[in-house]
Amino acid sequence: MKKLTDKIFVDGQIREEDLAEIKAAGVTTIINNRPDGEGMMQPKSADLAAAAKALGIDFVDIPIAGGFPPEYINQMAEIVADTDKTILAFCRTGTRSTLLWALSQAADGDIDTILKTAQNAGYDFGGYRQMLESMKR
Repeated sequence: MKKLTDKIFVDGQIREEDLAEIKAAGVTTIINNRPDGEGMMQPKSADLAAAAKALGIDFVDIPIAGGFPPEYINQMAEIVADTDKTILAFCRTGTRSTLLWALSQAADGDIDTILKTAQNAGYDFGGYRQMLESMKR
């Protein structure tokens, strides 16, 4: 898991056998940003959701397949705003999850801080600066 903030982490594809360790790390909510069927060895979202729920972890699907619709950005922003949650968002590599987080924070956040946070986790989104800035309120 790569740390974005004290409460938000991103990662590449997770599997059912990873869930106990994820729970032990304090994660209370998992956000799946990967649509089913994207990869041959990819576990099904429903299977991951059932296994997570069995461990008491909330599981949310926000499948990013080719764009970042406003409703997905808003849904991510709402989940992230709940400070009682410790969140792990995942996709194939963590890139989509990190970009969705960045987009969800852009309206009210400092763009330089958002970009630096992503970069500290290993994701260079400098090329998205204009997009992030266009989302400012």
